[in-house]
Amino acid sequence: MRILYSAIDQAVPAAHGGSVHVTAVAEGLASLGHEVAALVSPGTAGVPSGGPVTWIALPPPFGNRRLRLMRSRAVLHHAKALHAEVVIERYYNFGGEGILAARRCGALAVLEVNAPVVDVPGSRKQWVDNMMLVQPLRRWRDWQCANADLIVTPSIRILPPHVPPQRVLQTEWGADTDRFHPEASGAIPFARKDGDVLAVFVGAFRAWHGATHLVEAIRQLRERGQSTITAVLIGEGPELSRARRAADGLAGITFTGPLPHTAVPACLAAADIGVAPFDLQAHPALAHEFHWSPLKIFEYMASGLPVAAPRIERLAHVVRDGQEGLLYDPADPRGLASTLERLSDGALRARLGAAARTRALELFSWKSHCQALDLAIRTARNAHSHRH
Repeated sequence: MRILYSAIDQAVPAAHGGSVHVTAVAEGLASLGHEVAALVSPGTAGVPSGGPVTWIALPPPFGNRRLRLMRSRAVLHHAKALHAEVVIERYYNFGGEGILAARRCGALAVLEVNAPVVDVPGSRKQWVDNMMLVQPLRRWRDWQCANADLIVTPSIRILPPHVPPQRVLQTEWGADTDRFHPEASGAIPFARKDGDVLAVFVGAFRAWHGATHLVEAIRQLRERGQSTITAVLIGEGPELSRARRAADGLAGITFTGPLPHTAVPACLAAADIGVAPFDLQAHPALAHEFHWSPLKIFEYMASGLPVAAPRIERLAHVVRDGQEGLLYDPADPRGLASTLERLSDGALRARLGAAARTRALELFSWKSHCQALDLAIRTARNAHSHRH
């Protein structure tokens, strides 16, 4: 099939989850035999060239994703030029350009939803909608969902209740299990001593990623006299300076700064524990419904790392406590430190890490994600052709 993928507010290539997701889905669908063109914002070196996907630079006006809808005519032009049979749009409240293009050229409309469509109580969107009485934001979101032939999401609970379940593919993100594996090699921008147990965090350093919780856990371990558990934190973001300040005076903590995504597999292979210390209270939407399909966890698992994470319903579905990792009570201020101390047991780490790798291969690879998406698109397209 000829597929146009509209993700115009995502920079590709770039070292963040959205970019990784868009790249993996576009290339994964192309590997299944589809002709794929992707509309994206250019990364620092422009859009990729060559390879199985046709990458087209089409950033939102002035780089402002709230103005995405102004690209409707351009998206329709590319859909017609490709003779697209399927248009996939990466959802945003102020988007809709991909769904409009699909409707105007008779293509199957697929909406990829990674953030809540429903209003979170007390959110700014809800406040604005209520002030305007006619609730234009809610109406537009509802229109996008109603006009999508297929919705792809990690959690059906972030969709409006009127969306028919048969039009929804609920599926997780994934990891590139060929690149992320326990023997991955490459340059490592940190040192480790023999006998150390190295915990790794990879993320965007936003408050709800909880990087400072890992730093605090190391501090607690030092206060207990535990010196062999060390940590490396990879990435950048608004919480990086706070995490660095929290680490002042603590031995065994390394900050690498941002790294290209291609450098991450070797870093994970050199570590012993993957840490995902999410802080739901720092993000009202997550506290309402943990809708994320956390890329870091899938990559930890693919790398054969046991995962340390808070005990949250969604995460417990991915990482089974005592099987692929250890989950701690997020209300316990010493929960992460105690979990890391338990994972200082090498035999336990080996058992959990091997199981994590197996589970990633079976359920949480980008390959399995794209195969499920391919099947759902084919099924929806058959139903779409019968309706038209």
